[in-house]
Amino acid sequence: MKETPKSPAVFGEDHHDHHHGHSHHHDHDHAKTFQPDLPEPSEEWEFLEIALRELLIEKGVLSAREIEDKIEEWDGRTPRNGAEVIARAWVDPDFRVRLLADANAAVAELGYPFHGLKLVAVENTPERHHTVVCTLCSCYPRQLLGIPPLWYKSRDYRARTVREPRAVLAEFGTVLPEETEVRVLDSTADCRYLVIPMQPPGTEDMTEVELTRLVTRDSMIGTAQALTPDGDRVVPES
Repeated sequence: MKETPKSPAVFGEDHHDHHHGHSHHHDHDHAKTFQPDLPEPSEEWEFLEIALRELLIEKGVLSAREIEDKIEEWDGRTPRNGAEVIARAWVDPDFRVRLLADANAAVAELGYPFHGLKLVAVENTPERHHTVVCTLCSCYPRQLLGIPPLWYKSRDYRARTVREPRAVLAEFGTVLPEETEVRVLDSTADCRYLVIPMQPPGTEDMTEVELTRLVTRDSMIGTAQALTPDGDRVVPES
């Protein structure tokens, strides 16, 4: 069963007026369940989320602290996590081999356990370029890349990447030589992909931390190349 895209949760306002002419009253302390820095909700799903969250807290299914801890956990999931994995693969050939053989175990070595899903790492080379899509929804390695971009979830990207991958890549500025094979990988509810982009030439003496800055979110999806130290994209060999 495919993963259903989830709207970002809004945890945080003490709203007694839901803009629908009605109010609600609870005996629990709202001061323990909201973050004042969050924006005022305006969409129907946001009000439904607030009502459901407060009901779960009131019934003792979840505590406010558990919700806040989960928010902090997800806030810490950014493309920086994946970039650290890629940089390690660039500087450590043994780690690269382990990453390609068993990505779940390899990323766990760096403190990024990937529970409940199979993670597959693939390597881009001058001969073969991988790009990732989820044709049914938005399955995505969130533990390593954070929240997927809107274009990744769009129907246009999901449909066209399979039919005309070179044209889609070109729209991202990634023009590949004709002799480079393009492989489209379809994420599923059980499997996620991480692309290892080609290491930019002339970066062999850079530190792992410096290399991390050259790895972008899109390069780990395969719609772009990694950056050169000058901020340009790696140009594939013809």
